[in-house]
Amino acid sequence: MSLFKARDWWSTVLGEKEEFDQGCLCVADVDNSGSGQDKVIVGSYMGYLRIFDPHPVKPGDEVQAEDLLLEVQLREPILQVEVGKFVSGTEGLHLAVLHCRKLCVYAVSGTLGNVEHGNQYQIKLMYEHNLQRTACNMTYGPFGGVKGRDLICIQSMDGMLMLFEQESFAFGRFLPGFLLPGPLAYSSRTDSFITVSSCQQVESYKYQVLAFATDADERQETEQQKLSSGKRLVVDWVLNIGEQALDICVVSFNHGVSSVFVLGERNFFCLKDNGQIRFMKKLDYSPSCFIPYCSVQEGTINTLIGNHSKMLNVYQDVTLKWAAQLPHIPVSVKVANFQDLKGVIVTLSDDGHLQCSYLGTDPSLFQAPKVDSREINYEEMNAEMKELQKIIREATKTQDILPESEKQRALTVTAEVSPDLDAESQATDSEVKAETVPSVTVKITIQSRVAVQKPTLAVCVQAPLAVTCDQFSFEDLEPDSSETVVLSVFLKGNCSPSELEGNCMVSYNVPTELNPEGIPRVAQCTFRLPLRLVCLPAQPSKAAAQKLTIDTNKPPVTFLTIFPDFVDASEGDQANALGFQFLTGSKTTLLASKTSQRYRIQSEQLEDLWLIAKELTRRLEEHFKKQNCKDFACTFSGSIPLQEYFELIDRHFELRLNAARFQELLSERAVQFRAIERRLLTRFKDKTPAPLQHLDTLLEGTFREVIALADAAEENQANLFQAFAKLRSATHLVILLISLWQKLSTEQVAILEATFLPLAEDTQELGWEEAVDAAVSYLLRTCLSKSSKEQALTLSSQLCMPKDTSRLKKNITLFCDRLAKGGRLSLSTDSATQQAAVVPGGCATIPESDLEERAGVPGPTAAFARHGHITKQKSKP
Repeated sequence: MSLFKARDWWSTVLGEKEEFDQGCLCVADVDNSGSGQDKVIVGSYMGYLRIFDPHPVKPGDEVQAEDLLLEVQLREPILQVEVGKFVSGTEGLHLAVLHCRKLCVYAVSGTLGNVEHGNQYQIKLMYEHNLQRTACNMTYGPFGGVKGRDLICIQSMDGMLMLFEQESFAFGRFLPGFLLPGPLAYSSRTDSFITVSSCQQVESYKYQVLAFATDADERQETEQQKLSSGKRLVVDWVLNIGEQALDICVVSFNHGVSSVFVLGERNFFCLKDNGQIRFMKKLDYSPSCFIPYCSVQEGTINTLIGNHSKMLNVYQDVTLKWAAQLPHIPVSVKVANFQDLKGVIVTLSDDGHLQCSYLGTDPSLFQAPKVDSREINYEEMNAEMKELQKIIREATKTQDILPESEKQRALTVTAEVSPDLDAESQATDSEVKAETVPSVTVKITIQSRVAVQKPTLAVCVQAPLAVTCDQFSFEDLEPDSSETVVLSVFLKGNCSPSELEGNCMVSYNVPTELNPEGIPRVAQCTFRLPLRLVCLPAQPSKAAAQKLTIDTNKPPVTFLTIFPDFVDASEGDQANALGFQFLTGSKTTLLASKTSQRYRIQSEQLEDLWLIAKELTRRLEEHFKKQNCKDFACTFSGSIPLQEYFELIDRHFELRLNAARFQELLSERAVQFRAIERRLLTRFKDKTPAPLQHLDTLLEGTFREVIALADAAEENQANLFQAFAKLRSATHLVILLISLWQKLSTEQVAILEATFLPLAEDTQELGWEEAVDAAVSYLLRTCLSKSSKEQALTLSSQLCMPKDTSRLKKNITLFCDRLAKGGRLSLSTDSATQQAAVVPGGCATIPESDLEERAGVPGPTAAFARHGHITKQKSKP
């Protein structure tokens, strides 16, 4: 048991599955007994009104039946309950109950019982007000300095303050700049209403300003106009607190000073009458409710603050004096006087736990038992120590961050791609202009080893590929059960994809004894799609603008062996040329040399070479791996096609500039369109008709311009998507050629991919050019730097869209040159000590100054004029 714990004096649970909130609790002598003993009034969202008079025989006793004075079900949810002098002609206390569309004032009275069952209590409706607006909260007080009675102010959900002078409605005013309702309180010292607006500002409005403002009802009589009219107010003072407020309380424990307390989401403020901060306290927890009360020390105020950690903290100004543990999270807290016990803390939770408690400590009743004196067996202790150390070593070997083995996983997901295309295509809404768009079936199986809750499957493929269904939800799985789904993948966009891979991810919860709701887990797997999904066999083409040659260290393999799905079996082993017709219309040809160990790939576009080159290297590696050939390797000794790659970069960047230009023009035309609309509305509302002065013609012309610009922006966005897909394919190709050229390791290829392919999607806020430029600049400054002076250069921490691509193209050219001179890709920072490695054969090193001086020459071929690997050369397969 915790030492600092709120001592339970009396508690009960209200109803079943009822909900309560901040305004549902109130303590007062509501039945006017005159004994000074408070009653606890509780209202719920289910419409139940309960009044309690706690008097346990001893602290912690169960609730007695006679403790509940009254329980009645009203027909509407109860938003707030307050007790005050709400009935004219008497200064007795009455109960005000706020519903969504009604305000009711009741008189609570008791009748002495003649038998042992106790007294009888009942409520009598004194008056009610039907509200034209949905209510949010209310406050009360002697508005305008009236004596002996309280007036009520209700704040509606749309920002109107409705004031009631007891049985009659006084007036209503709208709050200026209103968006969402906040807490509301009344300060009798300044005669003003204090609230917190959606702008996160504490605002004060004088009652006199409210009263003397022009009422909307005096001039306009219809009910609809009453709902939408009202004069905007002028605020008395404003204080920006920078966060939303949970509650406001105005207290005045002496006649000279009053304070405004505001409980924020992370701070606690005490303000003076004029809005100046008296003090504030930064809270290191999330508060839920609070109430200030009188302090025994002169000039200070105590405050109770409840939080979501079930703690109740007691502050004297900003000093924490006490902290007590509660059995629930309080949403409302009050201080009440019961019988001979004053200062009882009354708390209410959102699910109906009502508790009256007091602060105190529990004495420690634990006494340490006497230790039996016995001789120590060192051999048993050593054996036990070794066993514990073994357990510790086994536990530290596998941390939670490491992936679990297949046998240990609670759930596994596998994907099986059909070897054949679908007999009947499942493609829908495809933009491809081909006669038939093929699809392939993917079968996904989820196998559960233990019981799992709420499994959800998500299937992702990279655009322009698409799936027939990408989200699946299942019922809870039992141990050793499985679920299977079948879907189809097809080409939806009118461009070739940069990757033929997909990803399956299953999110689920595994329940445990300590957490029955389950611990969230994720399982995933990848699958590879066939090349036949995006291209078809075709006749080889001899002429092509783009060509590249891949060398191997093994004799050439027949296409019938590595491309059986594209070669007709009747041609046998004689076929040394293979054609691929993409669904988008482009064609690529693959040639195998009869005399050397080379393969040539050629096409009209650079990006079309990527999928065929990737498929060729992958199938060759799998073929020689099956033959247990471990020394097979592919190399590239031609020129890196940087000039063609830079053209794709320029095309993509040009479309990004067009998108920004269209966005700017659309913004200008939209502003113009709204300005014309305002002028037309002003003309239409005017009582005396005036000529439109061709405003209608100007409005129609502007509307047509907006539509035309929107269509052009949409078309540009589609072209930008295709350009980015082509750029990704060309980037994959450049990474492959650089890795084959420099014989990079798997880790170095991963660094290349992270550098040149940082984004899965291209946006105007963060585009491919600035992200790649920053990554390449970082590598040139660290692992590829030529001196410590370059390492000392600082890069800009802010990524923004560049004016042009000249810097990016220069950095990529410099990047390739430093790789050619022996630079090594590494993420370690001590790259300044790296020595130049042996330059690959055929590479002639050039001075760094020569490269930088000639960087202004258009095209990368000029900069690499003395470099054997970059200069263009024609090689026959």
